[in-house]
Amino acid sequence: QLARPVDPVAPNEGEDSQDIPAMGYAVAQLHGVYILSQTRDGMIIVDMHAAHERITYEALKHALDDRGLVSQPLLIPVTMHVSQREASLVEEAHDLFEQFGLGVQRVGPETIRIEHVPAILRRASHEDLVRDVLSDLAEVGTSDRIVEARDHLLATMACHGSVRANRQLTVSEMNALLRDIERTERSGQCNHGRPTWTTLTMHDLDRLFLRGR
Repeated sequence: QLARPVDPVAPNEGEDSQDIPAMGYAVAQLHGVYILSQTRDGMIIVDMHAAHERITYEALKHALDDRGLVSQPLLIPVTMHVSQREASLVEEAHDLFEQFGLGVQRVGPETIRIEHVPAILRRASHEDLVRDVLSDLAEVGTSDRIVEARDHLLATMACHGSVRANRQLTVSEMNALLRDIERTERSGQCNHGRPTWTTLTMHDLDRLFLRGR
């Protein structure tokens, strides 16, 4: 699969290189995984899922700290088959689920129903999201330890709300992601400690191709 070239958002007339945003403008998407962006003095390669995961995580964290996560009711509630232990965990952690913007009810010995989800994660797979949150809760329990594990739970939720690899983005979506990276704290590192983007200056590129020698 070749890189998909795009028409970059051109600078305004009269805009010099110093006015170009720090993350530059998207020029291609590579293998549905990376965004190539031209900057004022070189290029940036962005891992689009890792970067969006960090952006979503920070948005969830700020929302939870500020006013709580805004929920969105599901038009058709999702019924899931789970183990008895998981169903009991849903009952025990009802208030905790609500705190994280998840409306989940036990409706049978091994059945739960998802009624609402955080609005920011409305496009996520709701079943996968709840299963992973349940898995995390099963490890840490619902006691005071959950406070320590809050950020881990948010990171799990953020992963489900992030753009997936192999999704073809439009130029507007790619540039919107670049602008979000510029506005997000610690955006250079994903929730698992890996880099979200790397840069190559013109000097780096010239050195790679032995220019000037």
